Amino acid sequence: MNIVIGSDHAGFVLKEHIKHFLNNTYREVIDVGTGSDESVDYPDFAVQVAEKVISGEFERGILVCGSGVGMSIVANKIPGARAVLCLDTDTAQMSRMHNDTNILALAGRRTDDETAQMIVTTWLETEFDGGRHKRRLDKIKNIENKYRNKTQRSRESQD
Repeated sequence: MNIVIGSDHAGFVLKEHIKHFLNNTYREVIDVGTGSDESVDYPDFAVQVAEKVISGEFERGILVCGSGVGMSIVANKIPGARAVLCLDTDTAQMSRMHNDTNILALAGRRTDDETAQMIVTTWLETEFDGGRHKRRLDKIKNIENKYRNKTQRSRESQD
Protein backbone atom coordinates (compact mmCIF):
# COMPACT_ATOMS: atom_id res chain seq x y z
CA MET A 1 0.00 0.00 0.00
CA ASN A 2 1.36 3.40 -0.90
CA ILE A 3 0.77 6.24 1.53
CA VAL A 4 1.27 9.99 1.30
CA ILE A 5 1.90 11.89 4.52
CA GLY A 6 2.04 15.57 5.39
CA SER A 7 2.05 17.83 8.41
CA ASP A 8 2.36 21.38 9.57
CA HIS A 9 4.93 22.54 12.11
CA ALA A 10 2.85 21.34 15.09
CA GLY A 11 2.61 17.85 13.64
CA PHE A 12 6.16 17.60 12.31
CA VAL A 13 7.66 15.50 15.11
CA LEU A 14 4.81 12.98 15.15
CA LYS A 15 4.79 12.84 11.33
CA GLU A 16 8.48 11.95 11.33
CA HIS A 17 7.87 9.18 13.87
CA ILE A 18 4.96 7.76 11.86
CA LYS A 19 6.93 7.95 8.63
CA HIS A 20 9.82 6.02 10.20
CA PHE A 21 7.40 3.47 11.67
CA LEU A 22 5.68 2.92 8.32
CA ASN A 23 8.91 2.70 6.37
CA ASN A 24 9.98 -0.07 8.75
CA THR A 25 6.71 -1.98 8.35
CA TYR A 26 6.85 -2.61 4.59
CA ARG A 27 4.87 0.39 3.40
CA GLU A 28 5.96 2.97 0.85
CA VAL A 29 5.55 6.45 2.30
CA ILE A 30 5.99 9.71 0.42
CA ASP A 31 6.33 12.87 2.52
CA VAL A 32 4.99 16.14 1.07
CA GLY A 33 6.22 18.22 4.02
CA THR A 34 6.69 20.17 6.06
CA GLY A 35 10.37 19.58 6.66
CA SER A 36 10.79 21.24 10.05
CA ASP A 37 8.98 22.66 13.06
CA GLU A 38 9.09 26.21 11.65
CA SER A 39 5.66 27.79 11.31
CA VAL A 40 3.77 26.95 8.09
CA ASP A 41 0.14 26.99 6.95
CA TYR A 42 -1.55 23.60 7.37
CA PRO A 43 -4.00 24.01 4.43
CA ASP A 44 -1.09 23.82 1.98
CA PHE A 45 -0.18 20.31 3.11
CA ALA A 46 -3.74 19.05 3.61
CA VAL A 47 -4.62 19.93 0.01
CA GLN A 48 -1.51 18.21 -1.37
CA VAL A 49 -2.27 14.98 0.48
CA ALA A 50 -5.98 15.00 -0.38
CA GLU A 51 -5.34 15.68 -4.06
CA LYS A 52 -2.82 12.84 -4.28
CA VAL A 53 -5.27 10.42 -2.66
CA ILE A 54 -8.34 11.33 -4.71
CA SER A 55 -6.32 11.25 -7.94
CA GLY A 56 -5.51 7.60 -7.25
CA GLU A 57 -1.79 8.28 -7.10
CA PHE A 58 -1.83 7.09 -3.47
CA GLU A 59 -4.20 4.67 -1.77
CA ARG A 60 -4.27 6.49 1.57
CA GLY A 61 -3.09 9.70 3.17
CA ILE A 62 -2.07 10.72 6.67
CA LEU A 63 -2.11 14.28 7.97
CA VAL A 64 -0.78 15.61 11.26
CA CYS A 65 -1.29 19.04 12.79
CA GLY A 66 -1.56 20.22 16.37
CA SER A 67 -5.16 19.15 16.95
CA GLY A 68 -5.88 17.26 13.72
CA VAL A 69 -8.99 19.40 13.27
CA GLY A 70 -7.67 21.92 10.75
CA MET A 71 -6.14 19.27 8.52
CA SER A 72 -9.33 17.19 8.50
CA ILE A 73 -11.49 20.23 7.67
CA VAL A 74 -9.31 21.20 4.72
CA ALA A 75 -8.95 17.66 3.37
CA ASN A 76 -12.71 17.18 3.45
CA LYS A 77 -13.17 20.21 1.19
CA ILE A 78 -11.70 18.13 -1.66
CA PRO A 79 -14.46 16.05 -3.32
CA GLY A 80 -13.71 12.36 -2.85
CA ALA A 81 -11.63 12.84 0.29
CA ARG A 82 -13.01 11.18 3.38
CA ALA A 83 -10.76 12.40 6.16
CA VAL A 84 -11.22 11.43 9.77
CA LEU A 85 -9.61 12.76 12.91
CA CYS A 86 -8.76 9.83 15.16
CA LEU A 87 -7.64 10.01 18.76
CA ASP A 88 -8.15 6.29 19.43
CA THR A 89 -8.18 2.93 17.67
CA ASP A 90 -11.96 2.45 17.95
CA THR A 91 -12.60 5.54 15.84
CA ALA A 92 -9.93 4.46 13.37
CA GLN A 93 -11.52 1.03 12.99
CA MET A 94 -15.08 2.28 12.64
CA SER A 95 -14.07 5.00 10.18
CA ARG A 96 -12.66 2.36 7.88
CA MET A 97 -15.40 -0.25 8.35
CA HIS A 98 -18.34 2.11 7.93
CA ASN A 99 -17.01 5.18 6.10
CA ASP A 100 -14.16 3.82 3.97
CA THR A 101 -12.03 6.77 5.04
CA ASN A 102 -9.02 7.43 2.85
CA ILE A 103 -7.26 10.11 4.90
CA LEU A 104 -6.32 9.88 8.56
CA ALA A 105 -5.76 13.06 10.58
CA LEU A 106 -3.83 12.91 13.83
CA ALA A 107 -3.31 15.40 16.65
CA GLY A 108 0.41 16.01 17.07
CA ARG A 109 -0.08 17.82 20.38
CA ARG A 110 -2.41 15.20 21.87
CA THR A 111 -1.18 11.85 20.57
CA ASP A 112 1.91 10.05 21.82
CA ASP A 113 4.06 7.93 19.50
CA GLU A 114 2.77 4.56 20.72
CA THR A 115 -0.89 5.57 20.46
CA ALA A 116 -0.27 7.02 16.99
CA GLN A 117 1.29 3.74 15.85
CA MET A 118 -1.71 1.78 17.13
CA ILE A 119 -4.16 4.17 15.45
CA VAL A 120 -2.28 4.10 12.13
CA THR A 121 -1.95 0.31 12.18
CA THR A 122 -5.63 -0.19 12.95
CA TRP A 123 -6.67 2.32 10.29
CA LEU A 124 -4.44 0.77 7.60
CA GLU A 125 -5.36 -2.82 8.37
CA THR A 126 -9.14 -2.41 8.70
CA GLU A 127 -11.17 -3.14 5.58
CA PHE A 128 -14.35 -1.40 4.47
CA ASP A 129 -17.45 -3.49 5.27
CA GLY A 130 -19.39 -2.45 2.18
CA GLY A 131 -23.05 -3.52 2.15
CA ARG A 132 -25.36 -0.93 3.68
CA HIS A 133 -22.34 1.33 4.23
CA LYS A 134 -21.69 1.54 0.50
CA ARG A 135 -25.19 2.90 0.01
CA ARG A 136 -24.39 5.64 2.48
CA LEU A 137 -21.09 6.47 0.77
CA ASP A 138 -22.98 6.74 -2.50
CA LYS A 139 -25.22 9.33 -0.84
CA ILE A 140 -22.13 11.29 0.24
CA LYS A 141 -20.86 11.22 -3.35
CA ASN A 142 -24.24 12.50 -4.56
CA ILE A 143 -24.06 15.37 -2.06
CA GLU A 144 -20.56 16.25 -3.27
CA ASN A 145 -21.74 16.20 -6.88
CA LYS A 146 -24.79 18.32 -6.09
CA TYR A 147 -22.74 21.07 -4.50
CA ARG A 148 -19.93 20.80 -7.04
CA ASN A 149 -22.51 21.32 -9.79
CA LYS A 150 -24.12 24.24 -7.93
CA THR A 151 -20.73 25.89 -7.56
CA GLN A 152 -19.94 25.40 -11.25
CA ARG A 153 -23.30 26.85 -12.32
CA SER A 154 -22.82 29.82 -9.98
CA ARG A 155 -19.39 30.56 -11.45
CA GLU A 156 -20.71 30.26 -14.99
CA SER A 157 -23.53 32.72 -14.28
CA GLN A 158 -21.01 35.22 -12.88
CA ASP A 159 -18.94 35.13 -16.08
